[in-house]
Amino acid sequence: MTTQVKRKVRHLHHFIGGEYVPSKSGKSFDAFNPATGEVHATVALGGKEEIEQAVSAAKDAFENGPWPQMSVSERADILRRIGDLILARREELAQAETLDTGKPITESLTGDIPRSAQNFHFFADYVQSLSEDVFTPTPNERHIVVREPLGVVGLITPWNLPLYLATWKIAPCLAMGNTCVLKPAEWTPYTAFLLADIVSQAGLPKGVLNIVHGLGADGAGEALTRHPDVRAISFTGETGTGRAIMAAASQTLKKVSFELGGKGATIIFADSDVDDAVNTAVRAAYRNQGQICLAGSRLFVEESIQKTVVEKIVEKVKAIRVGDPLQKTTEMGSLISKEHLDKVQSYLEIGNKEGKLLTGGERIKELGEGYFLSPSVFTDLPANSKLISEEIFGPVLPVVPFATEKEVLKTVNDSQYGLSASVFSKDVDRCFRMSKGIRSGLVWVNCWFARDLRTPFGGMKSSGVGREGGRYSLEFFSEAKTISYKYKL
Repeated sequence: MTTQVKRKVRHLHHFIGGEYVPSKSGKSFDAFNPATGEVHATVALGGKEEIEQAVSAAKDAFENGPWPQMSVSERADILRRIGDLILARREELAQAETLDTGKPITESLTGDIPRSAQNFHFFADYVQSLSEDVFTPTPNERHIVVREPLGVVGLITPWNLPLYLATWKIAPCLAMGNTCVLKPAEWTPYTAFLLADIVSQAGLPKGVLNIVHGLGADGAGEALTRHPDVRAISFTGETGTGRAIMAAASQTLKKVSFELGGKGATIIFADSDVDDAVNTAVRAAYRNQGQICLAGSRLFVEESIQKTVVEKIVEKVKAIRVGDPLQKTTEMGSLISKEHLDKVQSYLEIGNKEGKLLTGGERIKELGEGYFLSPSVFTDLPANSKLISEEIFGPVLPVVPFATEKEVLKTVNDSQYGLSASVFSKDVDRCFRMSKGIRSGLVWVNCWFARDLRTPFGGMKSSGVGREGGRYSLEFFSEAKTISYKYKL
């Protein structure tokens, strides 16, 4: 059983125009603690009216407020203070994130929350390094390229890394002088609610950041994507939702940036450091219960070492400590919801019919009413198995043998997704060939999840549209304008 104490149910309001406000309808929805199945918060249910109110506040703050007129360094100072306050409230935010998501508290404390602060610190510094292009084709002629804010931007974020991915969008959006409306995932509203208080303490002007809680389709999310005063949408989430947002946004010709689904491949060649590759493959497959778009959710192993690798993988997977997310010894927590648990279990049923289950794949009932599932490993699956081709977003790892470099490259690329992959080999030429040949936005060589925030982040094919990170974020959250001068000499 989990040892969590029963907590007081909180009520989470919207944050519009610098104030916490209830829904106009008075309606709310429940937020569940996935480790216990209990309601831990009631959340104001926003829709079209609340989006109208939030967009109006953001538009007024952009057109009449100080934020777009501030110097870059003045905005950067406030962004840095937001990052500092996130770190100062790290324990509180980590508890809230784990309560919402069911992820281990150690991941929240050492990963999600510090990285959220880093997003603000990074863009506070990086925006000040942004330079303008100047072209002088003749002595009396000069062309200057400047970047100006878009105006009101809509940000829609997922439930798997709630605060981290919200700040990944908010920080560069605000750095460029925009105002915004954030629609957090309805399953994980808590840290967005707390962030509103943090930005107020940091001195962010009213209306610059607005937060509306609610549903996606036919709710706050759809109203945000269709609003004519919203000039861009940045969305991270499921591929099908991305298609719907693109269709809605096209009616008002908004800019869009999408980071969508993935089916990350981990490829282990016989000449790799096998122990390091196995350790990394397990981390890539099961971190955050496998609920990461960058997860290494299909494992390809060269035939000559398949038996050894599979034995090592199974041994390590069996040793993963699944339990109460608030215990610091826990290595894997609960899945996000009953709905998602059912989805993952439907894939386990397919795997049991088509292939061989080596370990795991069972609901852990002794942990109580939470949505706990033991991590699983499958082999002997047919090439067209849904476990290999579809995004499961859970602790399920299919292992696929391969004979040649050409074969595995073809199989890896035969996917609708193209977000990330990892290649393990000591042959630098092979690593180069594979990294060039794999059709994905990110390729890691002998590692996983190594990140530099200056580099572009995003996917190919059904894994996304556009790139974010470093100057790529700043360019998305701004418009380029050319100003041309001609002088009399």
